[in-house]
Amino acid sequence: MPPMTETKKATDAHSQVRRTGTLLGGMPYLRFGAGTPLVAIPGLLQNYEPAVGLERMFAAQMLMPLATRHRVLRLTPHAGLDPNAGMADIARDYADALRLEFPGPVDVMGTSTGGSMALQLAADHPDVVQRLILVSAAYAMGPNARKVMRRVAEEVLAGRPRQASREMFRISGDNSPSRLAAGMGWLLGPMMFGRSSPDLITTIRADDAFNLRGRLGEIEAPTLVIGGDRDGFYPPDLFRDTAALIPNGRLILYPGKGHLAASTDPRLMPDVLEFLDGPGAAGRGAAGRAGKRSSSL
Repeated sequence: MPPMTETKKATDAHSQVRRTGTLLGGMPYLRFGAGTPLVAIPGLLQNYEPAVGLERMFAAQMLMPLATRHRVLRLTPHAGLDPNAGMADIARDYADALRLEFPGPVDVMGTSTGGSMALQLAADHPDVVQRLILVSAAYAMGPNARKVMRRVAEEVLAGRPRQASREMFRISGDNSPSRLAAGMGWLLGPMMFGRSSPDLITTIRADDAFNLRGRLGEIEAPTLVIGGDRDGFYPPDLFRDTAALIPNGRLILYPGKGHLAASTDPRLMPDVLEFLDGPGAAGRGAAGRAGKRSSSL
């Protein structure tokens, strides 16, 4: 194997540099990588403070495979959301921030609840979204997940982070609710919900009310939907319908994978890069349903 060139070394070193701060409007970011911009909206967080310590390290490690080709901007909502804010309000904050940050539309990837935010953003503000990737996310949560997340909110409000985490982990694995998943949730409770802010409850309620099925036909951005066919939050039909009803939607289902496993599957980042940079990568001008692809890998 030939030695790495100085240019390649410099590029790789640059991609590892991580910067944190807040955009105008107070939205915390973590920025790293080099190349075309990619905005990453993470899943449910206990608060919207800037990422530090282990949270910052884990967030960067998850997204680092994208950083050699893309300038990644991991962006969360601002702290102090209006308690009555819905998904459209959160998406509007994203749109305002991205219009100030970038001269034109950018690629957006949302995971889980972050996928709801990203989908609302693409529907309401098509001028800011170039291409859209939804990871373990769909046009709405399944009915069982709604019930579970309402219980999570109740436990958080009651000051019981272990019980809140246990409830959420019950349907996060690859199988039906299990004692193992519940036990893991109990152990991780203080880390998951020990510093929860009122913004967590606002976000859970916004996602509970979120249902964009009737507007999927308005999505202009080419969209990739990736999920596991054993996701306890989003039954596979929700993934299929989301991809099918978006004019230029594609679907990849990972067999046997649940909510968390699909989001950490080793195939995920290569599939995202193939969508963004591969020979079949589609831009906003691509013809509608001619670009559709549905697969189980």
